[in-house]
Amino acid sequence: MPERLDADRIRRVLSATKMPADPLNVDFTHLGERMPEHLVTRLRPRLRPAGVLIPIIERGSDLSVLLTERSADLTHHAGQVSFPGGGMEAHDTHIMETALRETHEEVGIRPSQVDVAGYLEPTATITGFAVTSVIGFVDPAFVLEPDPKEVEKVFEVPFEFLMEETNASYSQRPFEGANIRVVSFDYQGHRIWGATAGIILTLKRTLLKVN
Repeated sequence: MPERLDADRIRRVLSATKMPADPLNVDFTHLGERMPEHLVTRLRPRLRPAGVLIPIIERGSDLSVLLTERSADLTHHAGQVSFPGGGMEAHDTHIMETALRETHEEVGIRPSQVDVAGYLEPTATITGFAVTSVIGFVDPAFVLEPDPKEVEKVFEVPFEFLMEETNASYSQRPFEGANIRVVSFDYQGHRIWGATAGIILTLKRTLLKVN
């Protein structure tokens, strides 16, 4: 990694970001490439806003990111590794509330235990969600209370591991007649891929100002 990303630098860079005014305003890019137009045409009218929290835990000079393995019984992304979060509900006043509410429901971290540092722009998933990522520093005194209906496991990954380019593996995946570029990270038996891995790379580009 070119330069160590400590908590102060992360907060400083993200302080220039804002919560998206329209959580459905996505640019339909994935890993820096435009999605195939037939996918864009299909997805655009059915997008549903969703919010996820990228929970960063600061313990001294060490940073880690909390991730979940979703229940195999869920409709979307069953069994996959993801950030805590979910779809926006009618009673949510904004997308940050969605991300914090869903995090509390899924893993037990209360909104009052999250210091929101910034946001990533909404990104479309092939399952029809427009996902806004909220980056927050979590009080390390949190107590996990995973919802077994939604979460199979909760684990942490060192922040530096996710920011190190050599830990990212790239491949192509056929989907609806197109080859979609896919990135993944493998950490202690956990495969982090798909939209979650894409969000990690977007966060890296934001923090390091690289393309």
